[in-house]
Order: sequence, then C-alpha cells, then structure tokens
Amino acid sequence: MTVTDSALTLPTPDLLEVVASGARIDGKQVTAALLKAERQTKQQRQQISSEALLGTWRLRFTAPKKPTYRAGQPTDSGFYVPGLAIATLSFSRDDSGELTIQNQLQVGPARLRFTGPAKFLPKKNLLAFDFVRLQVLVGGLSLINLPLHSKAAKAGDFADASVARLPFFSFFAARRGYVAARGRSGGLALWAKK
Repeated sequence: MTVTDSALTLPTPDLLEVVASGARIDGKQVTAALLKAERQTKQQRQQISSEALLGTWRLRFTAPKKPTYRAGQPTDSGFYVPGLAIATLSFSRDDSGELTIQNQLQVGPARLRFTGPAKFLPKKNLLAFDFVRLQVLVGGLSLINLPLHSKAAKAGDFADASVARLPFFSFFAARRGYVAARGRSGGLALWAKK
C-alpha cells in the first residue's frame, strides 16, 4: 500500500504507526519522522519501560548510515526491508526474570537466529545485549546450534559488563504497534509488532 502526499502531514507518531502497519511512505519522510521522534524523546527526557519492548517485532524500515539533519532535511532516505527477508527482534524474560534477546532473519524456510542476554538502562532508554548462541534452522530442523564467544564472556559476567563493550539499541519510541531505536553503529530502525 502506498500512501499519498496528504498522509505526509500526519504527526510523527501517526506517520510511524502508518508505516508500521504496512504502508509505504517516501523514505526521507520516514527518516525525518524517526529523527523528530528521537529528538522529542531526548528533549522531553521520556523514559521507556523495558516491559514495553517485550514481544516480537518485525523490522520494517531502516536508515543505516547515521542519519541526521542537514539544512533541515534528513541526510539519508533509508529503505524498507524486502518482504522476502523477514527480520525480527524478540525480547522476553527467562525463568529467573532476566531480559533476553533474539535476532532472527528468515528467508523461506531457512532461519538464522542469534540469542543472548540483554539489560535495559531506563534512564538512557538503552538496551545492551550480547549474543551467546547461533542457530541455523530449516523448517523444524536445527542444522547448527553453536555457542558464540561473546564480548561479555571475555570481560566476565554479562551483568557486570560495561555497556561500552556491548552492542546496544537506544530506544526513542515504544508504542503498542511499533518500536524505534538508534543502534550502536548510528543507524535508525523501525520495527512493527508481529
């Protein structure tokens, strides 16, 4: 579904909700909406609850080149993730109540999955994580299931690992239908609730 230019006048949260629901709006407009939401969250010092992140989120849109504003316009347009490749991010709690992360890419029946522990720093809306297991699955069959040499394992215990040594997402939006964050590498991403 493509949205007309009149939809581009929607307020930022509504525009991001429309994109998360499956509509395609010009990439520069989506990137601008993400940058605006990020700036508003920082200026208003809004805190996101880790509970708002729980569930499975499908990657819908990404702007991977450290997008910023230049002369009032976003520096990158970003792109929609093709329907052929389904990238998901899942957050849950294990039996001890600790936060866990799963990052999965699925193409047809084949799935590449990374899992590990996560920790949320609410004052910064920062979710740090460490992948400790890699799996390759085809249908219900597990072809590869290997432990990974994680950054936290090198430093000791994950709970004590410095965020400076870990990958992270800095979340700036968490609504019922979507979440949005800037990654450690500087890119922006919008995930829709699955």
